[in-house]
Amino acid sequence: MTGRRLAYDAPAALLRRRDVGRVLRALAVPGEETRPVGGCVRDALLGGSADDLDLATTIAPAAVMALAADAGLRAIPTGIDHGTVTLLADGTAFEVTTLREDVETDGRHAVVRFGRDFGRDAERRDFTINALSLDAKGRLHDTTGGIADLAAGRVRFIGDAPTRIREDALRILRFFRFHARYGLGPPDGEGLTACIAARDAVDGLSRERIRAELLKLLVAPGALPALGVMARHGILERLLASPGDLDRLGRLLAALPQADGLSRLAALAVREAGDVERLENGLRLSRAEVRHLSAYAGALAALGGTRARDRAAMRALLADNDGRALSEASSVLDGEEAEPMMTEEGRAALAAVLDGTEARPVFPVAGADLVGRGVPAGPAVGRGLKAARRRWLEAGCPTEAAAIDDLVAVAVEAAGRPD
Repeated sequence: MTGRRLAYDAPAALLRRRDVGRVLRALAVPGEETRPVGGCVRDALLGGSADDLDLATTIAPAAVMALAADAGLRAIPTGIDHGTVTLLADGTAFEVTTLREDVETDGRHAVVRFGRDFGRDAERRDFTINALSLDAKGRLHDTTGGIADLAAGRVRFIGDAPTRIREDALRILRFFRFHARYGLGPPDGEGLTACIAARDAVDGLSRERIRAELLKLLVAPGALPALGVMARHGILERLLASPGDLDRLGRLLAALPQADGLSRLAALAVREAGDVERLENGLRLSRAEVRHLSAYAGALAALGGTRARDRAAMRALLADNDGRALSEASSVLDGEEAEPMMTEEGRAALAAVLDGTEARPVFPVAGADLVGRGVPAGPAVGRGLKAARRRWLEAGCPTEAAAIDDLVAVAVEAAGRPD
C-alpha cells in the first residue's frame, strides 16, 4: 500500500492567519501555552483548508474568558464546566479547551481535572491523527504517531482500542467515518476487531448522535467501502434497522457524485414510504429531512410503473414529483433491469427542469375557469378538473393557449356528466 505526501510546512501557515493570531495573542500569558490542535493541524498537513479550529491551552477556562474580553473578543461559555470556551475572532469560531487529564472514565461520563501536559491531553483523544498540535513557533508535536498514520492512511486508536471504545461507543462510528475520510486500504485491524467486538454498544447511543455521525460518514470519499465493512460485520443494520442497499448507493454515487448525505441515506435505506417512518424514528430526523426522503420514496414509486419514459411521460411525472427526487431515484433504479428508466428525450426534459431552463409543469386550469363557463360551484367543478388534469398528464402537460382551451372544454363536458 502506498502512502500519501504531507504538506509539512502548511500547519505553520495557520499561525499567520489574522484570526488565529488575534486569539493566540489574547491568550499569550507568561508561563502559559496555547496550541492549535486536532483537525486543523491534521487537515493542514493534508494540504486542505483548516476549518475545524480547536485550541488547547494551559489557561483555566475562567481566565480564558477574562483574557478574551480584555482583547475585545467575544467569549461564549459553551462548555465551561468541561473546560471549553468558544471565542469569536473576525467571524471565525475557536473552541478553546483547557488541557485535561482523566481521573475516571465511564462511557461519556468521564471525571477529569484540568492539567498542563499536552502529551497527557493527547492520550485522551480518540485517534492518533486527531492528537497533533502546533506550538507558537510552528513546530509540530506528535506524541502518538499520528503523522506516520496520516501519511500511511491509517486510522488508529490511541492506546488500547477497546478501552477507547468503552469510554464512548460513538467512537465505533467515528472509526469508520474517519477511515472513510482519511484511510487508505483496509481499516486498521486492531481497531476493526475492537469495533466488531463492541458493536452491541451502538444500541445504547442516542439516535441524534448516530444520525449526525452517519450523515458525515455518508459524504466521505470512501463511504461506500467503509459501509460495506460495517454491513459485513452487522454494524450498519444496527443503525438503519435494515441491511441497507449498497448497490443502489453505488449507482447514485456513480451518476451523482455530488449528492449530499441525505440523498445518499435515501439511496441506501429507502425503498418505500414505510422506510421513511422507520428512519424518522430511528435517527430522529427533522421535518425537512423527512420531506426529502418522502419525496424520494414517492419518486421511486412513480418510476416503478413503466420504463423508457419519453419527454411527455417525464413531464407528467414532474407535475406530481420533485425533479431532484426523480433524478436520484432514476439513478439508483437504472441498471436493476435491462431497459433504462427513460429515453434520452425524457432525460433531457428532466434536466431542463433541474437546471431551470424550463419550469416544472403546473396544471393550467382552475375552478374559476369552469365557473366562468357556467359550471355550478361544487362537485361538478371537481369532476371537471379531475378529467381535464388526466387529459393534461396524458398529453405531456402542454402549456400552449390552444391546448388550455381544449382542456377547459374537456372539463366543462366532464362536469356535466354524472359520476
